[in-house]
Amino acid sequence: MVSYWNSYLFIFLFLVLGLLLPIGAIMVIGPLLRPKNPTPEKLTTYESGVEPFGEAHVRYNVRYYLFALMFVAFDVEVMFLYPWAVTFDSLGLFGLVEMLIFLGLLAIGLIYAWKKKVLEWK
Repeated sequence: MVSYWNSYLFIFLFLVLGLLLPIGAIMVIGPLLRPKNPTPEKLTTYESGVEPFGEAHVRYNVRYYLFALMFVAFDVEVMFLYPWAVTFDSLGLFGLVEMLIFLGLLAIGLIYAWKKKVLEWK
């Protein structure tokens, strides 16, 4: 008979190994394997082969931020559609109505964003 503490021991070992292996790979093995000859060229910012110029702090248009938020919102929508599609047969008419309400609310949000011209990329 396996005791409850044995089950927790396996979970604890899994968590410890899950934390120690990546930390060990990054902090112990990484410095041993990588080359250590920094030059001024290697320490500069990489700009797709172009010499960096100007300051690193640049103001972005708020539309990029809003576009990213819209992408995240509809990406989360897809995450909720997968479990619903898998259990569609067992949900019946109730599941269909609930998903139509959910998609309707998201459509209202999309129409609102479209009217506010958030989706126009300039």
